[in-house]
Amino acid sequence: MDYLQRARYFKTKKRLGQNFLISEEVLSDIVRFANLTKDDIVLEIGPGVGFLTEQLVKYAGKVIAVELDEQAIKELEKIAADNLLILHKDILKTDISEFVSTKKIKIVANIPYYITSPIIAHLLGEIDDLNNKNRNSISEIILMVQEEVARRIVATEKSQSKQFGLLTILAQFWSECSFLRVVGRKSFYPAPKVTSALIKLKVRENPLLQLLDYSFFRKTIKAAFGQRRKNIKNALANGGFDKENVITALNELSIDENTRAESLSIEILGKLSDKLCKLK
Repeated sequence: MDYLQRARYFKTKKRLGQNFLISEEVLSDIVRFANLTKDDIVLEIGPGVGFLTEQLVKYAGKVIAVELDEQAIKELEKIAADNLLILHKDILKTDISEFVSTKKIKIVANIPYYITSPIIAHLLGEIDDLNNKNRNSISEIILMVQEEVARRIVATEKSQSKQFGLLTILAQFWSECSFLRVVGRKSFYPAPKVTSALIKLKVRENPLLQLLDYSFFRKTIKAAFGQRRKNIKNALANGGFDKENVITALNELSIDENTRAESLSIEILGKLSDKLCKLK
C-alpha cells in the first residue's frame, strides 16, 4: 500500500490541521536536510500516521514522536522500531529538556499550520527569555510551514512589504534561518489550500544582538510593528513611548521618522531600542 492509499485509509481531522505528507521525494529530502546519524536524538512533532517517522528511525539513534491524536497513536504503534518512543502529548505543553542528557536534540516537524507561531515561540522562547529550557535543548529545527510563513521567517528589511515582522525577528534572534525548498500542495493528503515550504532553524548559542534590556526590546518591536501602516515615530508614540524621546532617538541614529518599521534591520531596531532605553 503506497502513502496515498494509507493516508486515505485514515480519517483525518480538520480541527487538528492534519495534512499528511505523502511525497517520497519530500520525505527523503527532510531526512537528508536533517543530516542524521545514530548519535542523534530526533523529536518529531505531529507525526500523524508515521510516514516520516518510518524514515527517521532508520537513520537516527532515537526518535521521540509527540502526537496529540489518539487514532494516530494507534497507527504509530504499528511501526516496529526499538528506537521509537511515542508520546501522547500536546507539544505546546511538553518540556523538551526532559529528553536531553548530554547531546542536544534535533526537531523535525510537519506542523499544523494554524499553530506555527506558538510552536516556534515554544521551541525558541521569546525575545527576552534568555535561558529558555527548550531552546537550550535543541541544536536545529526542520519545519514544514506555509510558504508565505517561510518567506516571513527568512525575510530581511529588504524583502517584500509585510514579510518582515515580529515572527522574522523572533526566529532570527534565536536561530540562523534558511529556506530549504518549496513543497507543492499535491505532496499532501488531503491537499492543503496553500503551497508549503521547508525551513531550517539552526539554534544560536547566544542571541543575535547584545542589548541593554531584552524586555525593553521586545516592547519596542511590538510597538513598532503594532500599526504597520504608521511610520516608526507614530507607531512607537502610539505604543506608549514618549514622543519627544522617540524623535530624539531617531535623530541620533539618523533614521527618517517617516520610515516604517519593516524597512529597518533587526540590528537598527536593536540600536533604536537601546537609545530609547537610555532616554526613558
